[in-house]
Amino acid sequence: MNSSQDNLFAKPYQQVSDFQFDDKVAGVFNDMIRRSVPGYGQIINTIGDLAQKYAAPNSKIYDLGCSLGSATLSIRRRVEGRNCQIVAIDNSESMIERCQENLSAYVSETPVELICGDIRDIKIENASMVVLNFTMQFLAPSDRESLLNNIYQGLIPGGLLILSEKLYFKEDKIQATLDD
Repeated sequence: MNSSQDNLFAKPYQQVSDFQFDDKVAGVFNDMIRRSVPGYGQIINTIGDLAQKYAAPNSKIYDLGCSLGSATLSIRRRVEGRNCQIVAIDNSESMIERCQENLSAYVSETPVELICGDIRDIKIENASMVVLNFTMQFLAPSDRESLLNNIYQGLIPGGLLILSEKLYFKEDKIQATLDD
């Protein structure tokens, strides 16, 4: 079996602790996310396409909850020559370490500042683009509005927020259709 295949919860546990983005999860995250989010690869490509179209020269691009850096890399490949800076933040040291490895494999003139920290503590400034790719679900609902306000305040005119998220509907028929 491939060591990067997600089988973390394939066998029964006596006690299951809270889910955390530790080294075990970071090691299988690509498999985990691609299985749990249909069309994830297309989402990543679309984020890059949007960066190519909307990233403004001399601005910052934020990837909030960057995990292994898939969106960051997609953006980085498409903004060459614009003097943009990418700021990629995740609160998991394991994810940041693997993100750094992934970023190092692609030579680029576009700098990426990797930050291990809480996205709620980052001041968004001079942003032409902010990405929240399946990140909001990990924040308490009471923290979401202030994060979105921080993003809004830091966007330049014409700036873009990309928000990808799983949805849940109370109506069973709609939820079943979405799940399918």
